Amino acid sequence: MTVQVFLLTLVFALPLGLPVALGSNSRLLPIRLFCRAFVWVFRGTPLLLQLFFFFYMLPIWFGFAMDPLPTAVITFVLNYSAYLAEIYRGGINSIDRGQYEAASCLGLSRWQTMFGIILPQTVSRILPAVANEMITLVKDTSLVYVIGVAELMKASRGAVNRDTDPTAYLVAALIYLLFTFILTKVADRVEKRFSRHEARRQ
Repeated sequence: MTVQVFLLTLVFALPLGLPVALGSNSRLLPIRLFCRAFVWVFRGTPLLLQLFFFFYMLPIWFGFAMDPLPTAVITFVLNYSAYLAEIYRGGINSIDRGQYEAASCLGLSRWQTMFGIILPQTVSRILPAVANEMITLVKDTSLVYVIGVAELMKASRGAVNRDTDPTAYLVAALIYLLFTFILTKVADRVEKRFSRHEARRQ
């Protein structure tokens, strides 16, 4: 269940963060305000509080209830897409303005410039920050037990209560360390590949 929450969040939050980042830089004021308000709300409130809101408050206020797992995934996707949007936006804004001017001189449209020139360069710059968010995500999945999702922490807590032996917590810690170790190694390999690609381009 821990892996499932992690992977579903990854699959949906990674792409969702991009339109939010682009919207935050939009020339259209309503879109820019909406995207920045979205980021402000989900970065400015605790993830645990957001889980409580979607699981307990939505049924009370709107009569709309979801099962624990979809609630957890939706909450995590919205939360992490906000953080990723700021990472993307920072990477996009770090590209020299001369790149935009050169693309304009070549007759490229704004979208061609963004997706053909700016975003490919942005990827290598944001990889370390994105990898750090993914490692944080592994640990944050432990929060979903508070709304009844039977993930790793809930299982280990149940084992400790059943056996009156805290060894299960140690096992859970080792599993989390294994997950983060694997993610760190994968991120290092991806960063090295992009670094070699950037070096060849230069």
